[in-house]
Amino acid sequence: MLASCQRQQSASPVVADAEEQENAAAKAMLQGVWQEELTEEVVFRAEGDTIYYSDPSDQPAHFRIVGDSLEVGKHRYPIVKQTEHLLWFCNKSGDVTKLVKSEETDDTLAFSRHPGEVLSLTEVLKIDSVVNYGGQRYHWYIAVNPTRYRVNKTSYNSEGVAVDNVYYDNIIHISLYEGAKCLFSRDFKKDMYKGEVPQAFLEQAILGNMKYSLVDSQGLHFDATLCIPDEASCYLVETIISFKGQFSLKLLEY
Repeated sequence: MLASCQRQQSASPVVADAEEQENAAAKAMLQGVWQEELTEEVVFRAEGDTIYYSDPSDQPAHFRIVGDSLEVGKHRYPIVKQTEHLLWFCNKSGDVTKLVKSEETDDTLAFSRHPGEVLSLTEVLKIDSVVNYGGQRYHWYIAVNPTRYRVNKTSYNSEGVAVDNVYYDNIIHISLYEGAKCLFSRDFKKDMYKGEVPQAFLEQAILGNMKYSLVDSQGLHFDATLCIPDEASCYLVETIISFKGQFSLKLLEY
């Protein structure tokens, strides 16, 4: 099975085609543990119609071989060469990734089958403080609550293959009291920031934290951070809670 990175686009999104037929023989040859040709670093294990990665935080992905392309999840990689013990394909950068099948049969040599770790906070984080303004005393509370809302983030490993990591999002609760009187109490979810943060970014981001900033005539100001996990990309959105118990949002920076 031969192809060329110059003649085909690499790592292109899969376009559904009901007439495409899976190459069962090529799929059978892909079964087993595959290593990077030069470094011998384990890259993935193909078993049945699933690829398991050596990094436990990378989610397993469904795969198939159609024509001269390897489809992994939503991505397609043109195959340059495939034999019983070799797999060369074009990665997202147009470079050829060269893998060899491991001769070892012991599963523990590489990695065990795993569903993929989900990364998240494990404990509720709580903080509170008191501020004075205009002769009044205000007491605010913040609680960052881990949830089971899954956020999928796509990244690329060292072989140029797209892998998905799954994180759990947070819900952040804010309460504000004037003495014993509750002025405000509400849960904040990341979808509430749709008007301030681009949707494409929001889909892979988590609501990470909420910090008190200042108090003025508008009310109490809190800064919410929405970040793509393990990256420097974040949006900082100001959440203002007025003394009448209303809130407003304002993008501060990206």
